[in-house]
Amino acid sequence: MENMHHALTIAPFWNAFFIVLSVIAVGGYIAAVIVSNKKDHLSKWPRYRTVLWIAGILSAFVVMGGPLAKAVHMDFTLHMLGHLLLGMLSPLLLVLSSPIRLILRALPVRRARQFTSVMRSGYVQFVTHPVTASILNIGGLWMLYTTTLFQLMHKYTWLYFLVHFHVFLAGYVFTAAMIYIDPVPRRYSYFYRSVVFILALAAHQILSKRIYAYPPLGVAGEQAEAGGMLMYYGGNIVDVIIIYIICLHWYRSKAPRASLHQAHGMS
Repeated sequence: MENMHHALTIAPFWNAFFIVLSVIAVGGYIAAVIVSNKKDHLSKWPRYRTVLWIAGILSAFVVMGGPLAKAVHMDFTLHMLGHLLLGMLSPLLLVLSSPIRLILRALPVRRARQFTSVMRSGYVQFVTHPVTASILNIGGLWMLYTTTLFQLMHKYTWLYFLVHFHVFLAGYVFTAAMIYIDPVPRRYSYFYRSVVFILALAAHQILSKRIYAYPPLGVAGEQAEAGGMLMYYGGNIVDVIIIYIICLHWYRSKAPRASLHQAHGMS
């Protein structure tokens, strides 16, 4: 990267901050699992979901406070690797860990009802709508890489963290809006979500090709080409997993109905 990226220095305080934040996130999840299992002895919380949560937190940590935290300022390819980990892989792992369902299991009944009422609010339903979530996620990336925002965030620490927070949160909301692992106030059809997801996937791939051909301000051509290719192929891996989950859920939703029709036909 060019000299503009040397202007931003992340104080050691932030590494410690993200270590503490990661420990709190992992510890809080495990504590919720313990409470949930005590309340329901017959239905233990799946261990693999806890593993997914820890993996998701670690994926985000290595970008914000781990080995990549400093390197992403110097190398656009590593920056793009950070984008994939923070904005795609980590959200997918965290969504699959089903934190909302765990919270509802662990909370007392009255608190769980209050939490549910918040999740059913108009604002939450608007933000988690598949189209809104896609615009916040993919639209945010287009704004980042096609305007001066990418250059500016490497000059101002507050903007750097704000952008990364948006990338992470938008990635989580987008993933949760496409695959229903947790309870949702309104379920959209598989066909509707699939169409929106395909359009979002296309926009993401077009952006990666644009980065390859037209590097963001301050990024050398060779690094832009490597970063664009990583964004394209690396993003496809996560997208294929999401497509598989959508298809699997659709198949499971249709299988009992198909069996019922066969049973009626044989009777």
